[in-house]
Amino acid sequence: MTRIMQSSETSLADTMLEMGQRARAASTRLSHLGGEDRSRGLLAMADALETSTEDILKANARDMAAGKEKGLSDAMLDRLLLTPERTRATADAVRKIAGLPDPVGETIANWTVPSGLDISRVRTPLGVIGIIYESRPNVTADASALCLRSGNAAILRAGSESLNSALAIATALRSGLKGAGLPADAIQLVATREREAVGHMLTGLGGNLDVVVPRGGKGLVARVQEEARIPVIGHLEGLCHAYVDGDADAEKAINIVYNAKLRRTGICGALETLLINETVASQLLPAIAAPLRDGGCELRGDAAAREILPDMTPAKEEDWRTEYLAPILSVRIVKGLDEALGHISRYGTGHTECIITENTSTAERFLREVDAGIVLHNASTQFADGGEFGMGAEIGIATGRIHARGPVGAEQLTTFKYVVRGNGQTRP
Repeated sequence: MTRIMQSSETSLADTMLEMGQRARAASTRLSHLGGEDRSRGLLAMADALETSTEDILKANARDMAAGKEKGLSDAMLDRLLLTPERTRATADAVRKIAGLPDPVGETIANWTVPSGLDISRVRTPLGVIGIIYESRPNVTADASALCLRSGNAAILRAGSESLNSALAIATALRSGLKGAGLPADAIQLVATREREAVGHMLTGLGGNLDVVVPRGGKGLVARVQEEARIPVIGHLEGLCHAYVDGDADAEKAINIVYNAKLRRTGICGALETLLINETVASQLLPAIAAPLRDGGCELRGDAAAREILPDMTPAKEEDWRTEYLAPILSVRIVKGLDEALGHISRYGTGHTECIITENTSTAERFLREVDAGIVLHNASTQFADGGEFGMGAEIGIATGRIHARGPVGAEQLTTFKYVVRGNGQTRP
């Protein structure tokens, strides 16, 4: 396993630069391999994860103990926790990625111009991708697998809370690659808690790092976007909304809102704000609120919502701007679609937004006008996940507008080049 081993002779900067150089060499080799070779490596990685389950769970137990001692929230501990089932699911996700079409070399478009030149736009790997993430150790496997599927090498920097788990997972992945005859340095994990390591990655490691992907809280993403000297595929916080329209089906609304909020409160696709049309609020809000409260969810409502449910906590301005990642839901009554769209435009983070309605024209307007990476009609916001989109997994949900948006899977980790075939043409 690649580890950061500092001594009087070797500085952290030198060690990080060496990681970048090894990653560049590995990415070059990967780009010359075929899709079947990369699939073979991915399957070997999945097998190695299952073989190493005991070691991974022991490492995770150390992280969990330290997290509890540190006072991490229940949501954060849930993100951190690995179980035999979750480890098996992680290995299965890698196998699914192995079964996906290999994007490298795919012809995106082809045309012939009047000069007779045949021009193709063809997918190519980005090169070396840096992934900086926080408490979810399974990201180590998901990100590594997606990078390998798309012909890229990965330099991973896990959060301090999950470092033991991430090291155990990365060790297994590298073992699988080596056994399959692929370069183990295609996956490297920065095995230090020093914050300076992130700074070195953001400089580009001497030109060896092509893009960085931050996956974590608002503070992490803000730092990366402010300090990076290389391109960033950004993943801001997931302040997700659901709008219950006047033409909503009551049963769908109750089930969707409950699932969107409470299935897992600590993920970026969890619902944080509920907007309800005033024409159905008096009927639907109590029906939606009852199972939420039974599930331990605190409701914070505006004045109109508290007229219906007086015991709700009064919502403050900051509630409309908060990604709780906890069993808390802010509730606002709106006059209609225009007001709902205005609220989402003002407070949304461009992640995932949902409308619940049986009115097709209303739904289509919502889907067309909401500016977000993912927009949903009559479905839980917790479907904001690359695995659920058929991508096997994802590195994150990109909330920017350039290069990638929404779930970032293998295809989104490629760029392209133009391949031009001629027959002796010269330009007049």
